[in-house]
Amino acid sequence: MPELPDITVYVAHLERRLVGATLEKIRLENAFLLRSVEPKLAEFEGQRVVGVERLGKRIVLAFDGELFLVLHLMIAGRLHWKARGAKLQKRLALAAFDFDVGTLVLTEAGSKRRASLHAVRGRSALAEHDPGGIDVLVADLAEFTRVLRSRNHTLKRSLTDPTLFSGIGNAYSDEILHRARLSPLRLTSKLETSEVARLHDAVRETLALWIRRLTDETGNEFPEKVTAFRTDMAVHGKHGKPCPDCGAPVQRVAYADRECNYCARCQNEGRLLADRALSRLLKDDWPRTLDELEALRRTHGKG
Repeated sequence: MPELPDITVYVAHLERRLVGATLEKIRLENAFLLRSVEPKLAEFEGQRVVGVERLGKRIVLAFDGELFLVLHLMIAGRLHWKARGAKLQKRLALAAFDFDVGTLVLTEAGSKRRASLHAVRGRSALAEHDPGGIDVLVADLAEFTRVLRSRNHTLKRSLTDPTLFSGIGNAYSDEILHRARLSPLRLTSKLETSEVARLHDAVRETLALWIRRLTDETGNEFPEKVTAFRTDMAVHGKHGKPCPDCGAPVQRVAYADRECNYCARCQNEGRLLADRALSRLLKDDWPRTLDELEALRRTHGKG
């Protein structure tokens, strides 16, 4: 799912192309995409774009008359900038927004249709689409601490809770916690004051770093390689590969349809976090440390 760095770069490129442009037509290829009934999409045609905004992980196109289109890309939704009136790939395209300067196309890979489009009238109605999480790039340590300690959750859950922190998802929470040298399963209530400060720094540094990287990578071209798995990430999507800081193999904990990636040595004093499925399967044979895991692998290798 595109997260804060990806959405920030999307917004910058859309601002550059769309502010001042006129929306001529909306081509809705999948009726399920539109999740609102008022105002009608026809009201947006002929309107001028006055701004592009980020609302959590959502992208907002603002038009004259306080009209807004709210795009939530979810996991597999992506945006593409095409020539005006471009033909659409029927299998992937969900919608096209034809402007007088070009066409913005929304696609979604896979068979599940999770991306959404809301048409909104008025700032108060737009605010209802805001999950409420604080902007971590501008929040000071006091505000960050207050929000983090407001609920006693694991760090992984807290960072990815959109009602607490805006725009952080599965990928960048892994990177943040690795930089902070904190276990993803540490409870917020158990953190020392110095650890909260370290996490606050890691949040801002990690997200700012990736915004710079993605901005440099795209240059003047519209971002077409938006992905949660990047070769220069430290731990996310790197299960089994060496940690760039200590060389130990990156570990993972699978849950639901997601996984959490971490370095046991850098983040948990060499101890492995229990994977629920494997723990049930192996029971007392589940390795507790990196050394036990390596011994288990050597044993199976010999067998």
